[in-house]
Amino acid sequence: MSHRNDRALRVGALARVEGEGAMHIRIDGTTVTDVRLQIYEPPRFFEAFLRGRGHVEPPDITARICGICPVAYQMSACLAIEDACGVQVSEPIAELRRLLYCGEWVASHALHVYLLHAPDFLGYPGVVEMARDHRGAVERGLALKKAGNAILELVGGRAIHPINVRVGGFYHAPSAAELRTLARDTLRPALDHALATAEWVAGFPFPDFTTDHELLALVDADRYPIDRGEPRTSTGRSFPVRDFERHIVEAQVPHSTALHAQLANAGMYLTGPLARYALNHAALSPLAREAASAAGLGERCGNPFRSIVVRAVELVYALDEALRLIEAYRPPEPSYAEVPAQAGNGYGATEAPRGALFHRYTLDSDGTIRSARIVPPTSQNQPSIEDDLRRFVQDRLDLDDEGLTAQCEQAIRNYDPCISCATHFLDVTVERT
Repeated sequence: MSHRNDRALRVGALARVEGEGAMHIRIDGTTVTDVRLQIYEPPRFFEAFLRGRGHVEPPDITARICGICPVAYQMSACLAIEDACGVQVSEPIAELRRLLYCGEWVASHALHVYLLHAPDFLGYPGVVEMARDHRGAVERGLALKKAGNAILELVGGRAIHPINVRVGGFYHAPSAAELRTLARDTLRPALDHALATAEWVAGFPFPDFTTDHELLALVDADRYPIDRGEPRTSTGRSFPVRDFERHIVEAQVPHSTALHAQLANAGMYLTGPLARYALNHAALSPLAREAASAAGLGERCGNPFRSIVVRAVELVYALDEALRLIEAYRPPEPSYAEVPAQAGNGYGATEAPRGALFHRYTLDSDGTIRSARIVPPTSQNQPSIEDDLRRFVQDRLDLDDEGLTAQCEQAIRNYDPCISCATHFLDVTVERT
């Protein structure tokens, strides 16, 4: 390792991500003086694209924000537009939306757990190398990803950027027979894979580290939040979705084209699996609670490295919930509600795999979108990620540059930041002064 007093660690670019970003850490003597998760990708202008479009267009436009969690953007957009137009969909349509969202959770969590994060814990540079020694585990992860995609394809029309979603519901509702076949042939075997996943990741070696940020997640009255809920924090703050712009304040920072979000008068916070679990663990299904207990999770998990365990438990829940929804399914007739245009503001929020996702639209009387605002999970989490990384590095300054950089990369992947979605980094260069 270096015996110099000053070090600068840099990751010039993040590889295999939907987006472009870098990491810079400055160490002066025995103090970490600067940590930046630099997002330098040019702005994508989706909020500008939405201005002037019709009120039925956001589900198709916003789905293109992310290829891994398009349903999250579609569902939050639908809720916001329907809120602006004073429409509430029927319970069968809402339940079919929840089923679609379960598919996205399964596909996204399986991708993160097996392909992006597990190699870090098992000491491999990537999943290809990991598969040579853990072929069965990788095949299990691919089977889970395939199960999530199967829900997306049947309910949403296709796995990436679903085309069956519309404001008010769906263009077409699957038959009960189609869903029963999906449950029997694909989802029930996948549930066994999910239970095995929770047991598997619980045995990973986890660094000793705790995050103490305020947590924010949606809270639903009677079930684990996916497709709806009211924002609540670990300190007891709660507010209606339509008030989120008063409570969540975004600001530009020089090193990032992604905005940083904070809670008004409260500072940084964390959203995502750790927050959902802490605020909603009692609402998990009995099977998911059993998996959490067997994996060693208490009522709250404060170690971000163990977020992979929480995601595995949520895999169990999403598949268990999908099977419950299919068991109770009756095709909605019609498959959508009419949503006539009217002037107003509409607000929507759902729980994307990476955390709470907020949308707001302002409509003219003919349905033309005058303005739009989208607050994704990563912009909410970025300040907390940087703060956690600073504390994490501060306790590990005895590591050499290579070891410290590798652990920093793993620490960032705990949060699965979507730039659009974080995976592995390119080669790292270390600058010494």
